[in-house]
Amino acid sequence: MPVSTQTAHHLLPPPAGSAHRIKSRLAKADLRRILILSILIGIILSACSDTEGQVSISSTAEERAIPVRLATVQLRQDEELLRFAGVSRVRQRALLTFQVSGVIQSRNTEIGETVSAGQTLMTLYSPALQPSFDAARHRLAQLEADQLQAIKERDRLQTLYERGVIPLQELEQQSTRVSSLMSAVSNAEATLEQAGSLLREAALLAPFDGTVEQILLEPGEFAQAGQPAVRISSSSQLETEIRVPVHLTEGLHVGQQLPVWSSLAALGSARTPPGATITEIGQSSTGDSALYPVVLALNEHYQRTGEALEIGVPRRNQSALVIPMAAVMRSADGLTVFRSNRNRVQRVAVEIEQLQGELAVIKSGSLEEGAQIVYAGITRLADGDLIEVLP
Repeated sequence: MPVSTQTAHHLLPPPAGSAHRIKSRLAKADLRRILILSILIGIILSACSDTEGQVSISSTAEERAIPVRLATVQLRQDEELLRFAGVSRVRQRALLTFQVSGVIQSRNTEIGETVSAGQTLMTLYSPALQPSFDAARHRLAQLEADQLQAIKERDRLQTLYERGVIPLQELEQQSTRVSSLMSAVSNAEATLEQAGSLLREAALLAPFDGTVEQILLEPGEFAQAGQPAVRISSSSQLETEIRVPVHLTEGLHVGQQLPVWSSLAALGSARTPPGATITEIGQSSTGDSALYPVVLALNEHYQRTGEALEIGVPRRNQSALVIPMAAVMRSADGLTVFRSNRNRVQRVAVEIEQLQGELAVIKSGSLEEGAQIVYAGITRLADGDLIEVLP
């Protein structure tokens, strides 16, 4: 069969120049693949090298010591006194009032006069007091007479009953009447006592030895029950009151002696006046004030009221552990410090009782005396970090 020209052309072997071009193309493709593979290997090696370098740098940073400064936990006995101002005043003072209403009948004292306990200072007239007392007294006398007569009648009926003359019912009725009269007599006695007490309230008596400071009502004026009439005070015993922060009251107790400085003594001589004794310590503050009252009794050295005084109150009465306030930091667990332990730090929780300037008083237990804590460089620290102590 004859073969076509196109088919014969495909069956013929390629010329020599065409084979050379094919080999050249294959060589260039292999070269490009090798070049691309080399670039990829270089990028991978570079990334691994960077990662190893970062790990090495991070590891070096973690092990690098952080420079800090250390302070020592100290046990201190604070003898510093804080001075608080006070004014001397009378310890015994009273604002006297009438417990009944009426018109002031007489006044038996003057301002500045010395009075004795039980002395009558004023008298009051009320038209209902004396008649009420007389009516209660007569009512009691009548009931007592009826009671006596009823008792005699009961005794007589008791004799007749024993002889069989009267029935038991009549004797029981008389006994019941005697019991009723006895209750009525008791009620009348209480009414008479009440009327007598009100009548005695018409006289205003001095409750203790003292001096009349003020007279608020004069004869002829009407006085309501409970309205102030006379003010008296006793100058034999003086006291003063100061107000201190609550943390200072924790170290005070009733009977404790505190030093006192008087302004008059300071001007007249260098001699320090005697101290004062704590008699009362307030347990709450009133109003917007955060200060608590402390009352002190002054000794016989003070004889004047209104004298300006200064009372010395110690910051603390017992030894306490103190640390720099700069060493305390706030964390999620509360207040903490970093304690040095063999060139590494450990986070320790602390509880602060009070502040003393740049020092903080802490409760014992978490730290002991002589422990080393970080007070500079704490912002860069974490628990367990390596530290370098600066001088």
